[in-house]
Amino acid sequence: MKKYNFNAGPSILPQEVIKQTADAVLDFHGEGLSILEISHRAKYFQPVVDEAEALFKELLNIPEGYRVLFLGGGASLQFCMIPYNFLEKKAAYLNTGVWSKKAIKEAKGFGEVEVVGESTNSIPSGYEIPQDADYFHITTNNTIFGTEISERKLQEIYAKKGNVPLIADMSSDILSRPIDASQYEVIYGGAQKNIAPAGVTFVIVKESALGKVSRYIPTMLNYQTHIDGGSMFNTPPVLPIYTALLNLRWLKAHGGVAWIDQRNQQKADLLYDCLDHSKMFVPTILDKEDRSRMNICFVPKPEYEELKDDFFKFASERGMVGIKGHRLVGGFRASCYNAMDVEGVQALVDTIKAYEAKL
Repeated sequence: MKKYNFNAGPSILPQEVIKQTADAVLDFHGEGLSILEISHRAKYFQPVVDEAEALFKELLNIPEGYRVLFLGGGASLQFCMIPYNFLEKKAAYLNTGVWSKKAIKEAKGFGEVEVVGESTNSIPSGYEIPQDADYFHITTNNTIFGTEISERKLQEIYAKKGNVPLIADMSSDILSRPIDASQYEVIYGGAQKNIAPAGVTFVIVKESALGKVSRYIPTMLNYQTHIDGGSMFNTPPVLPIYTALLNLRWLKAHGGVAWIDQRNQQKADLLYDCLDHSKMFVPTILDKEDRSRMNICFVPKPEYEELKDDFFKFASERGMVGIKGHRLVGGFRASCYNAMDVEGVQALVDTIKAYEAKL
């Protein structure tokens, strides 16, 4: 039975990328060594990092003056590194869920934090960004509650931020749609959604934004350290970086971000249309503009609540994997990251319709 991986993360990867990674585990580029044991200082690994950075810049049209870093620690470490490197007096945050709340908690240890808006079932609007803030931080997609900042609302943020630097956690929607990278000082995220296995964190940072805080920054937490070291100040997560390169190649070969944007929209339209017309289920996010394309959350209608376990069993028997919702939301969540194809989403839609036919 074919399985369809809707896990929220670590998440699905393209099959060809998994196979190429497996080959490198046995023998990396014919060197007679596994990717698991080669030195990150070896002459044949440096080109991996260089090409991965170049592809990142190409696929997202990142302008000159930015560096792409591959670090450890996940986005959770970035919650601390961001204020360490950028918060002098005050920062502004938009609170849209669990991960932005965690980022806010860390920032409060470095200075004043102003939360300009907060909501877990929609993307706030109508707020103002304080022009004396050292930066404004957003989380573009929220895996737990299933909201995403639409292109229209991103444009509103660009217009109202003025000269305030913009910083974004894009852990779960990076490379899923085009972005205007020039609007940001930093874009960061854990790579285990759309790029690589767990273990590597990407950071896109504008070099001219660094070096403006007066505090001492510990060496490992200073972005300049990793720029100077080319992401190799200490031993980097070699295997996930290599898989990230393979995945970036896969994305480019299929048509890049424009192609995946169209496919992601097709998948989201397919599943949301099913849920909007469902007999048993309802999407948790009612405002269509604020719905995530990456993490589609839905719950049973009250009269069918007692059937949720039975549906989960039914779906599991048909190959649906990882669809149980987060404990804070309940119900179900289908994470439709880049590597999930239309066939997989159609299989879930068919599963929902087949179960409802029995009701």
